[in-house]
Amino acid sequence: NFKEGLTVLEYFTSTHGARKGLADTALKTANSGYLTRRLCDVSQDVIVRLKFCGTKKHINISEIIEGGNIIVSLTERSLGRIAAKDIKAPNTGDVIVKAKQLIEEKQCELMDAAGVKSIDVYSPITCEAKDGICSTCYGRDLARGRLVSIGECVGMIAAQSIGEPGTQLTMRTFHVGGTAQIKQESSITAPSEGILKVSNQNLIEDSKKELIVMGRNTEIIIEKNGTNVAMYKIPYGSKLFAKPDQPVKKGQKICEWDPYTLPVISETDGIVNFVDLIDGASITDATDEATGISSKVVLDWRAQSKNIDLKPRITLRDSKGKVVKKADDNEARYYLVPETILSVEDGDKVNAGDVLARLPKATSKTKDITGGLPRVAELFEARKPKEGAIIAENDGKIEFGKEVRGKLKITIKSKAGIES
Repeated sequence: NFKEGLTVLEYFTSTHGARKGLADTALKTANSGYLTRRLCDVSQDVIVRLKFCGTKKHINISEIIEGGNIIVSLTERSLGRIAAKDIKAPNTGDVIVKAKQLIEEKQCELMDAAGVKSIDVYSPITCEAKDGICSTCYGRDLARGRLVSIGECVGMIAAQSIGEPGTQLTMRTFHVGGTAQIKQESSITAPSEGILKVSNQNLIEDSKKELIVMGRNTEIIIEKNGTNVAMYKIPYGSKLFAKPDQPVKKGQKICEWDPYTLPVISETDGIVNFVDLIDGASITDATDEATGISSKVVLDWRAQSKNIDLKPRITLRDSKGKVVKKADDNEARYYLVPETILSVEDGDKVNAGDVLARLPKATSKTKDITGGLPRVAELFEARKPKEGAIIAENDGKIEFGKEVRGKLKITIKSKAGIES
């Protein structure tokens, strides 16, 4: 930094950056041209230098499935690439494409007919050429329809290809424009028969003997003859109507959830005990205008300085008044955020899988498809993300410290005495 002094190299880097900034201002390029120029600046050295770099690395590609639909097929992804290993038909074992052979339209048709689901190909990401890139890792020259020639400046072509639509991406709107409406999905039905597989399984059975999904990234896969027919991500709090590893029929409802609220679900049996939920300070009675039903809603208690130390939560206790332990040996405490609607009363008896509270989701309004150039430019610049996250450096217990200048200090203390 400037306070402690710069080394010669740091000083040079600093002046280079500053001078470049001034030169860019003087050149007065339009924003779209500026994006192209920055892209060219970083990729101009990527030139095809040799036939094969000798790498042992490669990537595995398969079709991209989202919500049970194939978004990008395997043939689309593999056309023009070079196979890293022999591609064989899954049923017969016949070699369709030999290793180090270019995958062309004819081979794509054969792969489709044989039902190949994933292949290993060379990729520019794994290229180990000392300088530039090799033609085996790059693959087909898209302008000529054959293997790329040595000396082709592929980096510059890539930069220009991304920069070219920049003129249509005016500052805010894209030339396709229009509005996008999001359909709220609330259930999944099986698109075909098969065996139901659940990955990242975290399920509990509620009092009605229904399976409730407790995982944040649970996926359900429908498998038929050893291949995945469909794959879905299911939200926390979904009800599962079919058991894992059981057969499902086409059109059968597999699971459903409430698309408008995020539930807080009890993980164990116990008696509800409200802590720091004070009427008028942290909760209030609100009546729904549409239904006329009254319910308790958590207020933003931090708005008033006298309530700043409150931590509104629901704890589950046993008949002796002790806090119940969950399966992971942690105490059953559920901290609540403002606008949460309580589904239980103080002193109610609840079972595992019961909903304790609901947090309304922001309803997706019809939004304009914008983003345009600033969005594209943001993707290419490694800017700091808006919603940064902090990962725990060590195991231990969390301790809340005092507030300093409006910021709360959180410490993680391990058994060995390490603090972070």
